[in-house]
Amino acid sequence: MSHPRPDPVGPGQESVWDYPRPPSAEVTPRHVVVQIGGRVVADTTRAVRVCETSHPPVYYVPREDVAEGVLSRGRGSSWCEWKGAATYWDAEVDGRRVPAVGWSYEAPTPGYRHLRGAVAFYPSRVDRALVDGEQVRAQAGDFYGGWITGEVVGPFKGEPGTLGW
Repeated sequence: MSHPRPDPVGPGQESVWDYPRPPSAEVTPRHVVVQIGGRVVADTTRAVRVCETSHPPVYYVPREDVAEGVLSRGRGSSWCEWKGAATYWDAEVDGRRVPAVGWSYEAPTPGYRHLRGAVAFYPSRVDRALVDGEQVRAQAGDFYGGWITGEVVGPFKGEPGTLGW
């Protein structure tokens, strides 16, 4: 299996090809905000930033920093070889329902215990996702939930032709 050539890294940037496997998961003081229907549904300065080779970072918001009453248990589940079983969440804001808006690890594996209950939102399924005021671009593909900002360069898994990475 061949890997792509990493994009050039500019000042203040990092390459997703330098991220570790298994992924790292560290609490960050960055300001993370998620909006649906013009309403802030998540706002934190204590998200967990997960970085994995070939993927843009994913920000997990502590459940206490998600607006009360917005999330309800969604359908389905998936399995991460590193973090364990994922639980999916739907959001409802002012009568608008967004299925599978995010996921969490309710009982993560030992190396990822600090993710317990924190919710990662899919940028493609919310109206706005921001990191320190910068609008996030969604990672391509329906499965991945990476947050692309100007500080990360790819190429990123999920784009056409990346299935075999």
